Amino acid sequence: MDELTRKAYGLRRDVIEEIYRSAAGHVGGDLSVMDILTVLYFKVMNVSPENRNSPDRDRFFLSKGHCADALYMVLGEKGFFDKQEAIETFSAFGSRFIGHPNTDVEGIEMNSGSLGHGLALGVGTALAAKMDGRDYRTYVVLGDGEMAEGSNYEAMMAAAHYKLDNLCATVDLNRLQISGTTREVMCSDDMGEKFRAFGWHVISVEDGNDCGQLLAAYEQAAEVKGRPTVVIAHTVKGRGVSFMEDNKSWHHGVMTEEQYKMAVRELEEVLA
Repeated sequence: MDELTRKAYGLRRDVIEEIYRSAAGHVGGDLSVMDILTVLYFKVMNVSPENRNSPDRDRFFLSKGHCADALYMVLGEKGFFDKQEAIETFSAFGSRFIGHPNTDVEGIEMNSGSLGHGLALGVGTALAAKMDGRDYRTYVVLGDGEMAEGSNYEAMMAAAHYKLDNLCATVDLNRLQISGTTREVMCSDDMGEKFRAFGWHVISVEDGNDCGQLLAAYEQAAEVKGRPTVVIAHTVKGRGVSFMEDNKSWHHGVMTEEQYKMAVRELEEVLA
């Protein structure tokens, strides 16, 4: 197992602990997006606790903010704060580690969770970099269910209009949302064609839970000039825990003790 994949599975184990202790969180999406976050933070983006105040740091926005649980684990592992604090206090009264990203937590660039807002902010940040003559890149991660929000399409149009080749969006396309499949609720088929029609460069990642495929996609995105890039990552909701995989019930679910132990066992078997 390569280093990035091992780290992603270790962070999945942390997410299971965090969510079981709190009896809260969006575990299915956390597990589907973890490889994306791991590759971005540990291999692609120029952002760290050491340069977190630098105007030249890369920017990251988690538009699907209900998966803050996963982002907290990644930021903690990166060294922005004590990860154990997040595991032990997530969603607890008075904790700064609440159910959606907020700027009281080190490493968080924006409060998010109102779905459909992240890409627009990413466009503004990428445009600011162009206006200021800075080389930092902006990365936004969206959910496929979130793509039903019309504000995304205004942002897509603006990004192409301003030729924001310093902007890279990723759609965590796991095909499920809280009330059913995306096809049933609001069909998201041909997502790549939608972005392409707005003038984006589109990279489709067949296995969006494969760190090697993701890394290759982000390396390609960094070479694109004259237009923004979107990575369509075909992921599995609940990836890594058999009874959660591709199961809409785990968009937001509370594990029993037996389920918790099963999830831990399966993830630790992968890491063994």
